Amino acid sequence: MEKLNLRARFEKSGRAVFISHLDLMRTMQRALKRSSIPVWYTEGFNPHIYLNFPLALSLGVTGRSEYMDFSVTESADFETLRDSLNKKMPEGLRILDIFEPVYENKDVGFADYKIDFYSGVGSKEMLSILEKMLSEDKIEVDKRSKSKGTVKTDIKPHINIISAESSGEALRLFVRLPAGLKININAGVFTEAFADYSKIKFTKICAERTKILCADGRDFK
Repeated sequence: MEKLNLRARFEKSGRAVFISHLDLMRTMQRALKRSSIPVWYTEGFNPHIYLNFPLALSLGVTGRSEYMDFSVTESADFETLRDSLNKKMPEGLRILDIFEPVYENKDVGFADYKIDFYSGVGSKEMLSILEKMLSEDKIEVDKRSKSKGTVKTDIKPHINIISAESSGEALRLFVRLPAGLKININAGVFTEAFADYSKIKFTKICAERTKILCADGRDFK
């Protein structure tokens, strides 16, 4: 059976940010089954809907431009596919557009985040502590590796603070971090490093992944 490979760009927000990656796959499979989309199933003894996510999103993080790959057995209007799928989506998940993939998963190189830190110490003091942390020779964190277990990793060379905004008690950062197969530092690794260094008891941290990029800086699509 011939198939057409497609990529859906979607948003994950609100209560949906607490859906784990495994449950997200199940949710998307259910939505595809219930829609009128001629979705392609794998062959063999246990056929199932083929799904692939180029870059998994951490639990609790909002995703403004996430991607999911699937296949269909016949050509169809992409807007019609999007609308059919959105009718079966739960609250917090919304398909933004559907198209044929341009890049491969291995091309993913970076992810942009918007991170808001809230605490009683005030944004200016938080920013001052962040600047001090970034001036250190190293910023070491414990990272888990399947082959080596937990190892100390210096993440300083990989942190790119695009901009910082302070307003009252909130400090907002726009950060670019490496993502993909070679090096993957998610927002949680960065926020934990800041929390450990600053010793601040944050009242709230809100993280959004706003964009996924290729290793050469182009928008992934």
